[in-house]
Amino acid sequence: MPAPPLLALRGVSKRFGVVHVLEDIELEIRAGQVVALMGDNGAGKSTLVKVISGVSPADKGVIEWEGRTVHIRRPHDARDLGIATVYQDLALCGNLDVVGNLFLGREIRRYGFLDEVEMERRTRDLLEHLATGVPDLRAPVVSLSSGQRQTVAIARSLLGNPRVLLLDEPTAALGLQQTTEVLDLVDRLRDRGLGVLLISHNMGDVKALADRAAVLRLGRNNGFFDVNTASQEQIISSITGATQNVPRRTAFREEW
Repeated sequence: MPAPPLLALRGVSKRFGVVHVLEDIELEIRAGQVVALMGDNGAGKSTLVKVISGVSPADKGVIEWEGRTVHIRRPHDARDLGIATVYQDLALCGNLDVVGNLFLGREIRRYGFLDEVEMERRTRDLLEHLATGVPDLRAPVVSLSSGQRQTVAIARSLLGNPRVLLLDEPTAALGLQQTTEVLDLVDRLRDRGLGVLLISHNMGDVKALADRAAVLRLGRNNGFFDVNTASQEQIISSITGATQNVPRRTAFREEW
């Protein structure tokens, strides 16, 4: 019998006032797998990320962690489970250096003083495992390239040793070389056994990296695809609504 997914959403719904933003959502993320979450603007992708990360809890439905039901009511709950999120704006402090950004709010102290040596050592060790080119750790983040800043944001999210990583448009506004570096980084995270939810509009990135794709349309599931076998046209048709692919829950669980 296969192991249960790290994270599973069963019939999750979210509304703001009278507006149903998410309705009856199903999603599974397994260890060592990259799942692309796709959909047009307003499809509910960002809201779903906020539900999983505890920023905006679900109104109904079940969230499972390794097969057991859990309650994610706040970001602290998600972090305790092992869920980390890197938002599109990265939330970095440009005037601080790389070390300062990684340990902002969780500084290491020794005898009441900041242990700069230990924080720098851990930062270097982490970045050397993640990226081929380690930036100057004492350079202000504002001086780094967009790709390097994305790497720093991902590295910061990994300090707590998460098992599921949510990435919101990580290659948006990046050049070709920087995009390649970030995709290689995500690939290495998959090889380390993390489950990754990749929110992306870029079909090239999805086809190059993802194992599965889940499409949202107007707050509902509108298709689940094996990226290796599904055509680009099939996925795009599901995103635009040219075809309606709303799956039954039983079919979803058998396929995934």
